[in-house]
Amino acid sequence: MKHFPVESVFFESSTLRVESLSHGVKRLVLMRPERRNAFDEATIVDLSEAFTRLAAIGEREDCRLVILQGDGHMFCAGADLGYMKRQAEGGESGSFQDARALGRVFFKLALLPVPVIAAVRGAALGGGFGLVACADYCLADEDAIFGTPEVRIGLVPGVISPYIVRKVGLAHAQSFMLSGARKKAGECLASGLVSRVVATGESFEDALDAVVTTFLQAAPNAARRTKELIRKVSPLPGPEVFENAARQIAVARAADEAKEGLESFLGKSASEKTTVSWQRGLPKERL
Repeated sequence: MKHFPVESVFFESSTLRVESLSHGVKRLVLMRPERRNAFDEATIVDLSEAFTRLAAIGEREDCRLVILQGDGHMFCAGADLGYMKRQAEGGESGSFQDARALGRVFFKLALLPVPVIAAVRGAALGGGFGLVACADYCLADEDAIFGTPEVRIGLVPGVISPYIVRKVGLAHAQSFMLSGARKKAGECLASGLVSRVVATGESFEDALDAVVTTFLQAAPNAARRTKELIRKVSPLPGPEVFENAARQIAVARAADEAKEGLESFLGKSASEKTTVSWQRGLPKERL
């Protein structure tokens, strides 16, 4: 970023890096480009630790804003399918505990006291969509796609569901979550999921610089108090919602539909993929 150079590395692990930029900007970069920056067990642990550390400094002047980005051409493809299969094979109880841990990651992100900007290139799917839903602003390139494809492989967008509904409202959330359809960035403007689209030929980094500059015009403490005010007006999920979301994931992972869906995705090459039973005989999708 031209006007916000990297000054140091605040936190680093095998799956992500948090950089300290000038003017109190922190940038969290997912660092698994070979896996499309998808979540696995290690990523969940590292994200939890990163958000804990960011929250701890969120009231200080050296942390005024957080940017979320993915290394390479993809923001985040959600959960790694191999990881999801391991969770399904581990049984409902273990899957429930894992879902609770993942749920805490999104809760910590939504609780950060400073503005959070998601800078999306490529795609934000599943858990990547959840990161965007927990952010305060989303800048996306024109070709970026967004979706919650879980239902298409027999799973549910469980722990991210409260944040999606809170972000875009029930009608838009239903459109995403019940169909699993993917939408381009421009289609997501009306719902408020995407705040600004960067056109092809426009510099994404310059656009991100401009957005960050705009947010930093706010007085730091006023911005923190306003974010707290927003959480009071539109509360984050309570314990009952949190637990039910984790349970729904665990039940879905252990069900036959998920086993069939995951096997279809993981068991064959792209040219040999089988059609899952609930999609057989359907006309070709045209959306």
